[in-house]
Amino acid sequence: MRLATPLAPVAVLAMLLGGCGGGGTAGTSPAKDPAAPAAVRAEWEHEPDCRRPPGASRWGCSVGDYRCQSVVSDRGWSTSCSKPGRSISFTVRP
Repeated sequence: MRLATPLAPVAVLAMLLGGCGGGGTAGTSPAKDPAAPAAVRAEWEHEPDCRRPPGASRWGCSVGDYRCQSVVSDRGWSTSCSKPGRSISFTVRP
């Protein structure tokens, strides 16, 4: 009985901490439609607001539900687009 009394609060705390966060997953889930990243990239390439402003090293734009940020890198333009629960990234050669 003496051992059970001090362990009870520890057990309750472990159950509470173990239950935090729900059953969802963190991070980006895999695409249900493998064509979706290609479609976002194609739309980004054709969206006038997504073109690099003269002299800019960073810029952003919206593509459908996605918000995209681009930076100049040694491999081209590195772009990351995200919306709640989903993100994609790609590199475009200028």
